[in-house]
Amino acid sequence: MADKSGAAIETYAPAGDPPGWPRVAGQVRATVALAAPAVPYAEDELMGVMAKLALFADAEGYPLEAASWLSREYIERFVLVGCAHLGEATRANYRSKLLRLREAVLGGDCATGTPARLSGSAASRPYSRAEQAALWAWAAGQPTEELRCGLRVLMALGLGCGLDSRDVLPLRARDVRATDGVVVAVRGRRARMVVCRRPWERILAAEAARVEPERYLLRPQVANRGGNLVTNFVSRAHPAPDTPALKTTRLRATWLVALINAGLPLPVIVAAAGLQTLHGLSRILTHVHNVGPEVAATLLRGQE
Repeated sequence: MADKSGAAIETYAPAGDPPGWPRVAGQVRATVALAAPAVPYAEDELMGVMAKLALFADAEGYPLEAASWLSREYIERFVLVGCAHLGEATRANYRSKLLRLREAVLGGDCATGTPARLSGSAASRPYSRAEQAALWAWAAGQPTEELRCGLRVLMALGLGCGLDSRDVLPLRARDVRATDGVVVAVRGRRARMVVCRRPWERILAAEAARVEPERYLLRPQVANRGGNLVTNFVSRAHPAPDTPALKTTRLRATWLVALINAGLPLPVIVAAAGLQTLHGLSRILTHVHNVGPEVAATLLRGQE
């Protein structure tokens, strides 16, 4: 273990003389001084990563409290959003050091579950508007009605309701209910009611009306609902140039990001998505719209 004399803590200053450093320096130094004897890292390493976390929190208008910065959720946000420009190995290194700091200072385990792996973020990249338009045109240009209908169903359920493959497989036509809007009754372990997003209501209702109520909505003639049914179905579609692959994970991510950017309360999003913890949103945080420090401070302060 590196020597922990305390000199590195008192003399440390981040490069570039960031304006927020005087506001957070005291909390950073106190935190590292408390944790240093219990963690296998040099003081200058701990000061460097803790300073980056603190300055990121300060820029977002967070309270000047190390306990807030070192929450598991905020460490996840810092690594995924504040370090998005860094390589995966560097981000993982920062995350490991911050978690050790947290354990030494606050103790205890994460009450809301295991955070998402950093390597899982790429598969959750939302589709851009141009990519969604290309996918829709690609679906409409398929050679058979079965392919065209099935792909429309997947897009409507993914982009309109956030359903992934395991939600889609047991879904029957009667589970799509058109009243004031369209609501989908999701079956299985994540059973829930999901209100379809307005742009996809008519499309989803029309596709459900094509199928007898008791039959499956996707590939109604197939009784064996194995886990690869969706993947195998999509693989039968003819490819098109400049069109991204259709992935239910990306459709769902697009839906989630749209809800977050629209300002829906997190409990509403978590319930609609069938999630058990907020960590289920970790993979998409890098794709959520952010605001500058001044706007963040105004929002955090609230209205008069």
